[in-house]
Amino acid sequence: MSQPEVLKPLKTWSHLAGRRRKPSEYEIVSTNLHFHTDNPDAPFELDPNFEMAQWFKTHRNASPLTHPDWNAFRDPDEMVYRTYNMQQDGQETYVAGLLEQFSARGHDSMLEKTWAGSLARLYTPARYLFHTLQMGSAYLSQMAPASTISNCATYQTADSLRWLSHTAYRTKELSNSFPALGFGRDERGYWEQDAAWQGWRELVERALVAWDWAESFTALNLVVRPAVEEAVLRGLGEAARHNGDTLLGLITDAQLLDAQRHRRWATELVRMALGQPGNLEVMRGWVQKWEPLADKAVAAYCAALPDAPGIGAKATAAAAQFRRGVGL
Repeated sequence: MSQPEVLKPLKTWSHLAGRRRKPSEYEIVSTNLHFHTDNPDAPFELDPNFEMAQWFKTHRNASPLTHPDWNAFRDPDEMVYRTYNMQQDGQETYVAGLLEQFSARGHDSMLEKTWAGSLARLYTPARYLFHTLQMGSAYLSQMAPASTISNCATYQTADSLRWLSHTAYRTKELSNSFPALGFGRDERGYWEQDAAWQGWRELVERALVAWDWAESFTALNLVVRPAVEEAVLRGLGEAARHNGDTLLGLITDAQLLDAQRHRRWATELVRMALGQPGNLEVMRGWVQKWEPLADKAVAAYCAALPDAPGIGAKATAAAAQFRRGVGL
């Protein structure tokens, strides 16, 4: 009788063996981590008909945007939790240094009251907007079909929280210098009622209920975020500098560094998706659905910015150019 063949045990990280090289730290800690993608019919290896399983089957597995191996996606920055914290600790140290230095110089006391009023109306309510970006990225992190995509969305979620925190900090500082202008009290009223914010509110509230994971990605990363970055970060920062508010201009510049990294991974995911037949038409259809709402939001907000002529058209054109650059 022949002896049964003794199978060699699989090596650690055997799913990366096809690359025929030692896996990088990024590959080891980022790839193939989603246990709920192993069985498409029962995402959580439980009753395939319980509500969460049905949700993932409908809004992820049945998405019209398809690919045979989403796990092949790689973050072009190869960001991992360790390096994210190292990098963003430096970013936060930089922003904290700005806040400390400008406070020591009495920066807010030198601002014109009219510009401070514009900040109360057009800047500090942005914490509501940034929170919606945080929520959208968190949903994408939960729903993405690959852990490498989820990781990018998770870091993006953290960045949105950092933007919100910067805004909240400045809100308190400005309330100390201009107690009569409603800082820390009137932001919700502006967000819910002021004409400058209603386009944003409609855009993000609708985007937050784009349940299909890929439409959520398209709406958030290809339409909403570029519009916010070009209008509320770059446009507001430009208006701030024109009004002697160098601090805000430098803060928005720092936030735009995060936005560049978000665009890099979004660009790579689009490139990967467009390699499959039919995906171009799907994504273009979603862009055509969301782009008019974004353009409307940019126009209304930028029209309210003081001393920023033409910024609305520039912001809209820049966001559209980003989409063209990724093939859409």
